[in-house]
Amino acid sequence: MTVTPLEITRPASVTDTFLRQLVDRVPGSAGATWPLTEVYTGEVLVELPQSTPADIEAAFATARAAQRQWAATPVKERLAVFRRAHTLFVDNARTVTDLIQAESGKNRRMAIEETCDPPMVMSHYLKRAAKLLAPVRRGGPVPLLSNSTEIRQPKGVVGIIAPWNFPFATGISDAVPALMAGNAVVLKPDNKTALSPLLGVRMLEEAGLPAGLFQVVCGEGPDVGPTLIDNADYVMFTGSTATGRVIGERAGRNLIGCCLELGGKNPMVVLEDANLAEAVQGAVFGAFGNTGQICMHIERLYLPESRYDEFRDAFVAAAEALDVRAAYDFGPEMGSLVSVDHLRRVQSHVEDAVAKGATVLCGGKPRPDLGPAFFEPTILEDVTKDMLCGVTETFGPVVALHRYRTVDEAVALANDTDYGLNASVWGGDLGAARAVAARIESGNVNINDILATAYASKGTPSGGVKNSGVGSRHGDQGLLKYTDVQNMAVLKKQVMGPRPGEDYAKHVDRVLSGLKMMRKTRIR
Repeated sequence: MTVTPLEITRPASVTDTFLRQLVDRVPGSAGATWPLTEVYTGEVLVELPQSTPADIEAAFATARAAQRQWAATPVKERLAVFRRAHTLFVDNARTVTDLIQAESGKNRRMAIEETCDPPMVMSHYLKRAAKLLAPVRRGGPVPLLSNSTEIRQPKGVVGIIAPWNFPFATGISDAVPALMAGNAVVLKPDNKTALSPLLGVRMLEEAGLPAGLFQVVCGEGPDVGPTLIDNADYVMFTGSTATGRVIGERAGRNLIGCCLELGGKNPMVVLEDANLAEAVQGAVFGAFGNTGQICMHIERLYLPESRYDEFRDAFVAAAEALDVRAAYDFGPEMGSLVSVDHLRRVQSHVEDAVAKGATVLCGGKPRPDLGPAFFEPTILEDVTKDMLCGVTETFGPVVALHRYRTVDEAVALANDTDYGLNASVWGGDLGAARAVAARIESGNVNINDILATAYASKGTPSGGVKNSGVGSRHGDQGLLKYTDVQNMAVLKKQVMGPRPGEDYAKHVDRVLSGLKMMRKTRIR
């Protein structure tokens, strides 16, 4: 597909000098580069250095040296860095938004929302981190004469592999609790979207994060991933299930932990008493927000037979009315896909569905007149499980409508997938909606919302089940996963064994009697 670049005025902040300063941080000793392009036009923004295995090993060595001093820094002083960073991130949100739009092609409304995630994560853990990281003294096996203390130690250097769909949110937000816990970080962003996380690292250093503690390396996954995992003490990955399996296997061989947020084929269930207008509005965001490139977005929509036609007609009308175009302002409601390659994947799913009997209610085609990677908001009917988009994550602005007769059938259909990342239930009776939500096999379930209520609840862990992942971000687990527990136990007097000259059988009787006494008196 050949498209003449569109005449789009790039934001004043995205200058050649500014971009070169950002990518200068990335090591690339072999001189290889990758052309990082403006998605709207296909024009090259900057040549991004590509890191060699030796560069990655050197980045880990630098980070590990800086981490030793950072881990010895009092928690209060570490957290002060993020109090200052919070202000910097909010004050520079518009510049970050410019970069996110240029490198990913998403519309500005979605881009500015992405900039809010790191400050939200900082705000949450600024309230929780000191308590979570403080030593906790507990009882020992012998009341009064022994105790144990739970001490949280940083793991060392955390490797983070961030995706292209939310490069700033995942690249920085996943790093924040790791750094607060006393770790260093080596981040590998996707080549297509390395600019916004690079600016995030620079802002953290402006806030006082020690130089060298947060490293960024770049390259294609198969080229840099193995070296990154082999040098890390823990790995955080967001991306496809197929890649997650490879990362989990390698981490397992290295006997290090990992957290994997993987793919989804997320359902939305509309109950008969749902507010139709609100449900349609939710479905529009669920299917077409971020051009459908959200791990938690909706690809399967289940409607009661009694309201199917009414919902379908309103939904199609809303999708057709969306303002879809390239612009660095808040007008467009949907932007571009991230690349021409990804557009071809999305298009192949739609073409496969149509060839096997699906009906296109709206959309279904690329829009080269809007830009190289634009694809229309697409709604399908008659999608079956022998179609690619019936079982596989499409990750684009494509959603399939399905009918159901009973709530039991709707739940069964929602659960008929290998994935379990996110689900959405809409209903007027919240008690009934909760009952349905509780039956859905998903790590996140939103009631009368698509995904934001769950994901923005930073105090509650968020992760996937089944093939959608292992582990969680957010909540206490989102920070504690970056720590190891040291059990420091103290025995004040040698009373654990038999007394001098005591018959061992009598010692056993005394121990067993002591156990009964401990149970009755609740002494631990």
